Amino acid sequence: MTLPDPVAIAIPAFIVLIVLELAIGRLGLARGRYELRDTTASLVMGLGNLALGIPFAILIYGLTVWAHRFALFDIGFQWWAFALILFAEDFVYYWFHRLSHEHRFWWAAHVNHHSSRHYNLSTALRQTWTGNAAGTFVLWLPLALIGFPPALIVFQKGVSLVYQFWIHTESVGRLPRPIEWIFNTPSHHRVHHAVNPRYLDRNYAGILIIWDRLFGTFVPEDDAEPCRYGIVKQLGTFNPLRIAFHEWADMIGDLRRARNLREAAGYLFGPPGWSPDGSRRTSAQIRAGAAKA
Repeated sequence: MTLPDPVAIAIPAFIVLIVLELAIGRLGLARGRYELRDTTASLVMGLGNLALGIPFAILIYGLTVWAHRFALFDIGFQWWAFALILFAEDFVYYWFHRLSHEHRFWWAAHVNHHSSRHYNLSTALRQTWTGNAAGTFVLWLPLALIGFPPALIVFQKGVSLVYQFWIHTESVGRLPRPIEWIFNTPSHHRVHHAVNPRYLDRNYAGILIIWDRLFGTFVPEDDAEPCRYGIVKQLGTFNPLRIAFHEWADMIGDLRRARNLREAAGYLFGPPGWSPDGSRRTSAQIRAGAAKA
């Protein structure tokens, strides 16, 4: 069965919605702050992600097809399979996203998405150039082993990516409570992109916020504490190459200074901000320090 590519279908809508948000923001009808150099950097990052993703997409799909040969069940394309894959793929996405924040090697591939100090729809396009090379695609292979068809896995990953586009905005406030309780929303995702200590490394959801509620990583947006965006150590550059590779370069520099295997492992797979002497602070330490203050 051939399924459409949700991302390819949605690209024209992405462009229209970015222009619309920019326009209504300039008119003062909604919050939609844009900065030309920042938006340009996000668009270049998105284009780079598409270009670099093509050869990896072929490899990853081939591995997924291979894994499906050993599937435990023959799920196929029944109507209920589309409902089940939504929950299964979203569960995988939650753990991929959490892994990408809690371990520096994968944070190096993901940090670029958080590097903008603005929060608007163009920020959604600031995508990684190195995520596939970092091997995070392996987390989706068990879905094929369970029995989901490779085409259905790819389709649902596209659906998730399209869904997550619209939540990168300050133009939408809170939605009705049942929606906020079940789904990832602009309010929840603003928290995820914020560098306020209490918001750091929270709300990893893709489509469903229920995973954060279940695993204790949910924090609601607080009107008394507006979100401040970016990363703990702000970049101060709009250079796409620096945005894409700065954390890899910093990590390599730390590895060169490592005095033993323990320190090397900590620099590679410890939480971002880890240091052997405690001179830097991880997100957990920043949150704990703020809570005591």
